[in-house]
Amino acid sequence: MSDEPIRLSKLMAQRGLCSRREADDYISRGLVFVDGQRVDVLGTKVLPRQVVALDMRAARAQAELATILLNKPIGYVSGQPEPGYKPAAMLITTENRLAGCPGPELTRKHLAGLAPAGRLDIDSQGLLVFTQDGRLARQLTGDDSNLEKEYLVRVAGSLDARGLALLRHGLRLDDKPLKPAEVEWINPEQLRFLLKEGRKRQIRRMCDMVGLKVLGLKRVRIGKVKLGALPVGAWRFLEPGESF
Repeated sequence: MSDEPIRLSKLMAQRGLCSRREADDYISRGLVFVDGQRVDVLGTKVLPRQVVALDMRAARAQAELATILLNKPIGYVSGQPEPGYKPAAMLITTENRLAGCPGPELTRKHLAGLAPAGRLDIDSQGLLVFTQDGRLARQLTGDDSNLEKEYLVRVAGSLDARGLALLRHGLRLDDKPLKPAEVEWINPEQLRFLLKEGRKRQIRRMCDMVGLKVLGLKRVRIGKVKLGALPVGAWRFLEPGESF
């Protein structure tokens, strides 16, 4: 481990305590301790070996951060849309909440700072995660994320053994090799993909490279969290004790 000083907010993010934006907020509010001493000056640098802890008020605030699971329909974009496109976040309303699901009443505080953790193309559907929690966003989308994502992909075209082997390992996108994937037929028209990365339109591009046309794509699981029976266009809160 390097012994060079590092910005406290960066170290907190690296350790998974919070996001850098949240770290700056906690520091400015005097909610961070380094080796037992309160630190409230933004830009403070510390040594990587030092002990960093959060005030109980920050820990309570983190426990209240909302994470929402949405079954995104086709035709909605995951993030900030261009003119003429509909953001998936507009579906997070009281009317679209899964009937009978546990959790608090949806209020404006749950929507403040709520952002998609990852993407799902406009012509794809399935599990899309929105969260206020920078720690979770890093877990799902960080460069070091190793979470497995499962997709059901309906295709047209023929695929021989060599093509299937290439889907599993050996393809390159944007001049970079893809990580090994698990790919298998689940019926004559549908493949199951298990990926541990998420390049832009990755599955569609992979299929195109082996002569397949994607007719439909649905994400059904991220880590240990499954889409389950959540209806298209509906959402629910991530439940206490439920984790990716």
